[in-house]
Amino acid sequence: MNNPAHDPCVRVRGAREHNLRDVDVDVPRDALAVFTGVSGSGKSSLAFGTIYAEAQRRYFESVTPYARRLIHQVGAPAVDDILGLPPAVALEQRRGAPTSRSYVGTVTTLSNTLRMLFSRAGRYPPGAQPVDSDAFSPNTAAGACPVCQGLGRVHRATEELMVPDPSLSIRDGAIAAWPGAWHGKNLRDVTRTLGYDVDRPWRELPAEDREWILFTDEQPVVTVHPVREAGRIQRPYQGTFQSARRYVLHTFADSKSPALRARAQRFLESSLCTACGGSRLRPESLAVTFAGRNIAELNAMPLARLAEVLRPAARGAVDDLPEGPQRGIATTLCADLVARIEVVAELGLGYLSLDRTTPTLSPGELQRLRLATQLRSGLFGVVYVLDEPSAGLHPADGEALLEVLLRLRDAGNSVFVVEHDMDVVRRADWVVDVGPHAGERGGRVLYSGPVEGLEAVAESATRRYLFASGPDPAAGRAAREPSSWLGLRGITRHNLHGTDVELPLGVFTAITGVSGSGKSTLVGVLAAVLTEHLGPAGDVGSEDATAGGEDAGAWGGAGAGPAFGVRAEGLRAVDRLVRVDQKPIGRTPRSNLATYTGLFDAVRGLFAATDDARRHGFKAGRFSFNVAGGRCDTCQGEGFVAVELLFLPGTYAPCPTCHGNRYDEQTLAVRYQGRNVAEVLGMSVDTAAAFFADVAPVARSLRTLQDVGLGYLRLGQPATELSGGEAQRIKLAAELQRGRRGHTVYLLDEPTTGLHPADVELLVRQLHGLVDAGHSVFAVEHEMSVVAGADWVIDLGPGGGDAGGRVVAAGRPAQVARAAGSRTAAYLARRLSG
Repeated sequence: MNNPAHDPCVRVRGAREHNLRDVDVDVPRDALAVFTGVSGSGKSSLAFGTIYAEAQRRYFESVTPYARRLIHQVGAPAVDDILGLPPAVALEQRRGAPTSRSYVGTVTTLSNTLRMLFSRAGRYPPGAQPVDSDAFSPNTAAGACPVCQGLGRVHRATEELMVPDPSLSIRDGAIAAWPGAWHGKNLRDVTRTLGYDVDRPWRELPAEDREWILFTDEQPVVTVHPVREAGRIQRPYQGTFQSARRYVLHTFADSKSPALRARAQRFLESSLCTACGGSRLRPESLAVTFAGRNIAELNAMPLARLAEVLRPAARGAVDDLPEGPQRGIATTLCADLVARIEVVAELGLGYLSLDRTTPTLSPGELQRLRLATQLRSGLFGVVYVLDEPSAGLHPADGEALLEVLLRLRDAGNSVFVVEHDMDVVRRADWVVDVGPHAGERGGRVLYSGPVEGLEAVAESATRRYLFASGPDPAAGRAAREPSSWLGLRGITRHNLHGTDVELPLGVFTAITGVSGSGKSTLVGVLAAVLTEHLGPAGDVGSEDATAGGEDAGAWGGAGAGPAFGVRAEGLRAVDRLVRVDQKPIGRTPRSNLATYTGLFDAVRGLFAATDDARRHGFKAGRFSFNVAGGRCDTCQGEGFVAVELLFLPGTYAPCPTCHGNRYDEQTLAVRYQGRNVAEVLGMSVDTAAAFFADVAPVARSLRTLQDVGLGYLRLGQPATELSGGEAQRIKLAAELQRGRRGHTVYLLDEPTTGLHPADVELLVRQLHGLVDAGHSVFAVEHEMSVVAGADWVIDLGPGGGDAGGRVVAAGRPAQVARAAGSRTAAYLARRLSG
């Protein structure tokens, strides 16, 4: 064997991670290699779970035990050996953390350089002393506006919002801003104990009492003697008072739950901070300028425009640059900024501004921002492992991305890409096709070699899409006619300025356009207008939305319509709104496929109805790992325990008592059709569908999951292990199970993201089924096969950011394919022509 350092291939031997079946495969180095296969086939387990995980493990072995304690580590992958493996860098798709202090500038570190530019080469007012770069950051005490604490907005709670019905008493729920359930009753009892009348109508309470209850910052602790129903134990306890305003502001600022944050925001008036004008900085920081602008003005510019402003200074061609050493510093920093921004713009992100918050970015946008940073790093001899970099990209942007990947390869790196985009696969040097199916029926390498060789592999699901155009997206189906129209007039939001849009109902509508053209903004405005019309009860999925506010995501929020100045027509035709986005179905491993869809309720009922369960007096709750009684006491139903090591990083290990099964021995002894509850949770959807074929409620749920291509997932698969595309399809499957009443509008955010073309067919068939049932589907979409099969297309653009925001074309797919000025037209025409 050659020296591993000079081995021309990465050689994997005996990979068994997840569903991989003792895989051996050789992948050439210094090449663009694509890993493909249907969703759940095992390609990510091979690229990320095996190759990258082993490279990371080997790197961690080289650092000191103390340093390893400070780094989050993955476990050693299940593989016999990997030869010829260089250092690796992974660029996965992750959504931005839900914080209002994380921005494009912080993700790319461009803000650090810009702040240094202002600190070292900015023009200060006469007599002002130069300050450190921290003074130009709203995230530091030195730079943050003292009024809004660097948030740019102030939130004020008013009595009118917190007490919408003053005729009620506190006991009857006058203070709507207080929480419900036990917490709300506790606050009521504490208030009564403090001597306030909780049974008198709110409007009749003395003004000073109302003021204190709603707005005080005091938090007195009192001994509460609760009044409970007859027969219940009534023990005194220590209760802490919290005013309505304090509760609302604390929940809005600190809660990790989007639903709680959205609820709290209903009781707040939000406005731009008058002290900083929304810039988030101190007046002293805003007084410093460069190129005639303060740092807030430069942060708000689209990156492409920012590069234009800084380019003359990068060449030293600006008259008002400082003299002496500062001039050289300014030139150097501007040149660095321009070069780094150009890479971001090349990846189709020139429409973003440095102050754009990360929660409003898609996973694809975040991944490309990190990719741009890697391009400037100058590394070579590295394996870059990327997770579907084309996800969420218009085909026009995909071409630029492909050129960047090829440039990384040409710089002496190996680029391993998990990808479903056939255009990327065609341009690859090497393809590894995994399958043939998902889950237990996948996990084999069907082919590893040059792209053209895959055409001879009959088992491959990728082959027919790679070497042919695939099936006609509209075959056998006549184009539908709209049942009515919904008009939105004067949309002004982000880069939409006074835009008018006609939206057809009763058909499948694809909304297209390059990245940043305004697609998600349009759908977000539609969601807000319909939510306002229907009210929260008519909006399924509204708990996932962030209502209003500067940092509201693309989907908008309840009550946002008037803020956009939108005039709507034709709303009466809509009875219900369903939003299906890619946000997680849960934030902890306790949430899983079975609990989210509700099928686990029926499964627990089946176990509770067995003779063994009835003999022991076990109810359905006994078979939940989220409540005490039947779960393992050692791990509290987690299935694993944390292990703290003295000189090594802490790690997790299977629970020594239940061995990862989550339940105690008595619960696991109860069997239904020969299987215990842990074994049922370990089944795949496909296996469970056969097992529960005679149980109608369970079978119906499992069938809908199969219909959207999720048969490979385990029933107990934790929510934290699911991709955004999988989460979206689970939500869609949960909705498909329900009885659909009235005319429903379905809004989907790039539903084909992360899907193999074979899985796209399955999903789109379900979406068209919704339209056949008399409903309307609006999908933000870049996959041209889906767009070609739509009844109506709305194309936004022509560019991104300030160059977008207009309806470039609208009509049947064939009409849009002929539209002048549309960047979508050429790609759509190519797909329609086969």
